[in-house]
Amino acid sequence: MASSSATDTALVWFRRDLRVLDNPALHAAVRSGHKLVCVFIHETGGETATAPGAAARWWLHHSLERLAEDLSARGARLVLRSGDPAEILPALAREASCGEIYWNRADRPEIDARDRRFARQLERSGIRPRTFRGSTLIDPASHLNGSDKPYRVFTPFWKAALRNLDPRAPLPAPTQLINGKKVASEVLEDWSLLPSRPNWASGFDQDWTPGEAGAHAKLDAFLCGPMAAYPTDRDRPDREGTSRLSPHFAWGEISPRTVWHRARDHAERGGAFQPMEKFLSEVGWRDFAIYLAFHFGDLREANFNSQFDHFPWRKNNNGLEAWKRGQTGVPIVDAAMRQLWQTGWMHNRTRMIVASYLIKHLGVHWRDGMIWFEDTLVDADLNVNAASWQWVAGSGADAAPYFRVFNPVSQGVKFDPNGVYVRRWVPELAKLDSKAIHAPWDQPDGILAMAGVTLGKTYPRPVVDLKQGRESALAAYQHMKECASSAAAEADATS
Repeated sequence: MASSSATDTALVWFRRDLRVLDNPALHAAVRSGHKLVCVFIHETGGETATAPGAAARWWLHHSLERLAEDLSARGARLVLRSGDPAEILPALAREASCGEIYWNRADRPEIDARDRRFARQLERSGIRPRTFRGSTLIDPASHLNGSDKPYRVFTPFWKAALRNLDPRAPLPAPTQLINGKKVASEVLEDWSLLPSRPNWASGFDQDWTPGEAGAHAKLDAFLCGPMAAYPTDRDRPDREGTSRLSPHFAWGEISPRTVWHRARDHAERGGAFQPMEKFLSEVGWRDFAIYLAFHFGDLREANFNSQFDHFPWRKNNNGLEAWKRGQTGVPIVDAAMRQLWQTGWMHNRTRMIVASYLIKHLGVHWRDGMIWFEDTLVDADLNVNAASWQWVAGSGADAAPYFRVFNPVSQGVKFDPNGVYVRRWVPELAKLDSKAIHAPWDQPDGILAMAGVTLGKTYPRPVVDLKQGRESALAAYQHMKECASSAAAEADATS
């Protein structure tokens, strides 16, 4: 293997860490004193695809523009390549006379396993791989319970983490980068990441500013405003009570260490500690999703609770399509699904409501909902998305029990009591009063007519009776338990 002194240039491979502040790989490369060639590789197809869906690709395009500007302001250039990193990086290293390649781990089991194989190949070819952990607060490998086993429930996981958690201060952003040899770069526009006809993302610009500066602006606005009431307002989709940092986290435009220290510093300067601790526990949930993937494998394909391998999912294409379009006839569900389509994001409380409705009232497999979210969310994080869908289904770690079926009407009444959220996203119901808006099918025809609502014409009738849907869910749950018990008995008899 060539020594690091054999060349004065190194590659920095950007991935879902599109930032210059607290970027361990970039920081280490700068400290090495090398000239740098910064590269982003767009992987397409399969489980290693850079962006899982169309909304995520929109975000990626704009985030790469901002990263290129941030690097250029410091003297470096962002090189774009598309294809297989195992082919591109060695060739690029030879082209630019690089003896080292720096990158941060992906924290996806299948990708990190691939990268370890790739790193061994690099070493054999004389190129030194330098890898770092940059996307979590804790090290998943070393955080185990008293029996040296991985945690399976979030609360003890997080309590144990907090006893020893003292994240290092964020690494400084480099002020100057020394650009290495100029090499060819692909053109971002040629990747066709943005929609054209129709431009379904036309409204995204009103809600989002991709890039590292946008991430820090979102954090500043949250700390100085909504965080004070976060423990209560975080569940209110009718209020601006959350941080909306999730897409910035998903693309690594801001690190959890940066958020941790900024939130704690804000609380120590006079902000309330209880809201800060609740907010940071949500950052901890993201760590937990990555932790589960590290210890238990990809949750996108397999049920964490194997009992759910016996669950009798129903084929309900009509229900699934109505759910996707926000035409289920259940106002809080339809409002959330339309918010998702129009903004690329959905409030966390309504994510739980719509997931529960799809899985339990419509009987559709959680994986179908997960895939739709991955195509339509700008914050599509495969670890978090899978862990969250399995949590709602009841099949995941620390899961809500399957027999807990969210009633979307009572959820709407509780968390959108004045109907503000529904009126915004389901304007055809806007003239109904707050008592009627969450269950229009229960209202007399005269009340509906006065509000300009005709069920089945101006607004759909419910695609499933909520009581019947709940009973079907409980029956399916009982069937699953009986099948799982029978399978276990058969296995014991033959062992």
